[in-house]
Amino acid sequence: MGSMDLDDRPIAPDPYDQLPPVPSFTLTSTDVTDGEEIANTFAAAGDDVSPALGWSGFPDGTRSFVVSCFDPDAPTPAGFWHWTVLDLPATTTALPTGAGAPDGAELPAGALQVRNDGGGTGYTGMAPPPGDRAHRYVFAVHALDVAWLGLDADASPTAVAFNALFHTIGRATLTGTYAVPAEAEA
Repeated sequence: MGSMDLDDRPIAPDPYDQLPPVPSFTLTSTDVTDGEEIANTFAAAGDDVSPALGWSGFPDGTRSFVVSCFDPDAPTPAGFWHWTVLDLPATTTALPTGAGAPDGAELPAGALQVRNDGGGTGYTGMAPPPGDRAHRYVFAVHALDVAWLGLDADASPTAVAFNALFHTIGRATLTGTYAVPAEAEA
């Protein structure tokens, strides 16, 4: 079996450019800057905590939010979901650093986290293959026209994204990057 140079892969499109357009609103973070490298504290090899996120300017008629973090550059046909939170009340406009802890203690009442693609509940930090090009991590907040998406903790992140698509009335994204140097392969 031969080895493959991961840099030979084409660059995946922005996942949200593939969906029907909806109005955008503002997503900010005190921990992640759009287009910049994400600090190691948010990586699996660091403190493995979710970054703080705050949003504003979402459409009237918003009844709940879905928050997610997706890596479209993972060497899989389907990317990698790092975090998905659904049924966030419409009164929620921010999540603190660490809100993605498995126990969900920092999430508002009624919010629900589904398992990430690593198999755990809540947020799992960035862990691209050592030596691979920098991966993009797209944090997204979807404003929905329903208060409850009708899913439970056993839903996959893809099922949440699919169901949210039909109720999304606005979306905000923030994309950071992260890479692990080849010498970290030890």
